[in-house]
Amino acid sequence: MESNEKVVVLGAGPAGYSAALYAARAELNPLVLTGLQPGGQAALTHTIENYPGFPEGVGGSELGDLFQKQAERFGARMEYDSVTAVDFSKKPFKINTYAREIMAESVIIATGASPVKLNVPGEDTLLGKGVSYCATCDGWFFKEKRVAVVGGGDSALEEALFLTRYASEVTIIHRRDAFRAGALLQKRMHENTKIKLVLDSVVKEIRGSGKVESLLVSNVKTGQDSVLETDGIFIFIGHTPNNDLYKGQLEMDERGFIKVDSKMHTSVAGVYAAGEAADSDFKQVITSAGMGAAAAIEAGRFLSE
Repeated sequence: MESNEKVVVLGAGPAGYSAALYAARAELNPLVLTGLQPGGQAALTHTIENYPGFPEGVGGSELGDLFQKQAERFGARMEYDSVTAVDFSKKPFKINTYAREIMAESVIIATGASPVKLNVPGEDTLLGKGVSYCATCDGWFFKEKRVAVVGGGDSALEEALFLTRYASEVTIIHRRDAFRAGALLQKRMHENTKIKLVLDSVVKEIRGSGKVESLLVSNVKTGQDSVLETDGIFIFIGHTPNNDLYKGQLEMDERGFIKVDSKMHTSVAGVYAAGEAADSDFKQVITSAGMGAAAAIEAGRFLSE
């Protein structure tokens, strides 16, 4: 089955939904291919406190639902399918999904990013058995248990604080002695009696028979190894962009982020990128949403010209 579309949005996180909203309001009848995770990474965050308009904060999944409903209200069409291949070498652009083939006059890439792994022994074999990348998803399973959180940014501290609702003890392991997270999160972290810190340290191995039982932790300054007993480990050390499908077709930087100009133009006219597929610096819901809006406005101008 083949269809012809004016605007196809790849991804349904804050960038994708915002692009869909703006394209729909411009009466471009956008098609959104949501992928397997509507709402993107934001949907996995328990509470988002820095998105304007929600002074008490808002749940990540709730915000995603609101984004979707608003875009659909103006005519955006959601299709729960994933892209398997794209061809940007000629117009119209070809997009293959598991279900069909789509020809698009313009494309907005908003496929986001995936969690970075530690790449240490035990990480893959114990995935789902104590190894997790989503506290909102799995925190409930660690009631009155000990858990470790790896990372030092906003996400790591937000999820560590969330985990204190369930766990008896949360140990934050960070490779430096200072945190990149915002001052308010650091203040909450230091005030929470359930949180312990292991600084200047990295995880070298995740150990356990059938489930996580302990971590081999190494101090990066002294080189001394120690064993930390824990029932689970939550890893928040960054994300890599989901851009493998576009390699060789769009210009990217050395880390795999799609290169865009100030108007979200990629190296191919008519193809735009927004959110964490292109944003290597800010990685915030609000900046992703803004990038998505800009991409849709530019797609509209491209089509009218």
